[in-house]
Amino acid sequence: MPADAQVILAQLRCVGVERERRAAAPALAQAVQRVKHYQQRRFSHTYADLLGSERYGGAARFFLEDLYGPRDFTERDEQVARVVPGLVRLFTQEIVETVYTLARLHALSEQLDSAMGSLLIDTQISASRYIRAWQRTGDAPTRERQITLTLEVGVSLDRLTRKPLLRHSLHLMRGPSRAAGLAELQRFLERGFDTFRAMHGAQQFLDLVGARERALASALFDAPMPAEGDAEETSDPRVAKALGQLP
Repeated sequence: MPADAQVILAQLRCVGVERERRAAAPALAQAVQRVKHYQQRRFSHTYADLLGSERYGGAARFFLEDLYGPRDFTERDEQVARVVPGLVRLFTQEIVETVYTLARLHALSEQLDSAMGSLLIDTQISASRYIRAWQRTGDAPTRERQITLTLEVGVSLDRLTRKPLLRHSLHLMRGPSRAAGLAELQRFLERGFDTFRAMHGAQQFLDLVGARERALASALFDAPMPAEGDAEETSDPRVAKALGQLP
C-alpha cells in the first residue's frame, strides 16, 4: 500500500477509536455532541462579521459546517477508509495531500472533543464551564497544532484554486468518484474549491482566522477561573476577556 494511503488510514483509525469509545459510553457521546454544538456557536460568534461578508461568507460557512460543526462525518470517513489506495491513485498528489491534512485535523479534533466531553458529562455547557474544561484538558501545543492544521487545510484549498484545469478535472472525476465510493469526499473537495475560488485570494481570510483562534486560545488558557458559579461575578479582566470570546 502506498505511504500516502497508510498515513491517511492511520488518522482515520484514530477517529474510529474515538467513535468506539463514545459508542461504549452514551453519556460521553452526548457530552461530545454538546461540545461540538457549543463550538459551532462559538465559531458563529467569533466570525459573525465574516459569515455576513459577501467575499468571505462562503469560506466561513465552509469552515463552520465542514471543519467545526457537529455534523457526522462517518460516511465520508468510511468511504475514504474503504478505498484509500484507490483514492491515492485516482486523485492528484495535491488533492491527496489536502485529504491527509484534513484527516490529521479530523483525528486531532475528535481526540480533543472527547477530552473536553469527558469533563462536561451530564451538564449543560456555559462559557465558564467550557473555559474550565479547556484549561483542565490543557496542552497548549496541541491546541496550536489544531489551529495550524485548520489553516493548512485552507492554504491547501486556496492553492488548488490556482490550478487552472483542476476544477474541470474535479467535474470529470464525479463519475469515477461515485463508482469508487468517494462521493462524499468529492462533494467536500468541490465545495471547498468553489468557496475558496470565490474569494479571489484567501490569505486575508486565513490570517484573520489564525489571529482570532490564537487570541481565543490564549485568553482561555490565561483566565484564572474562580469557583463554579462565581465566574460571571469576577472583576478579573482576564476572566472577562475569556468570557467575552464565547457565546
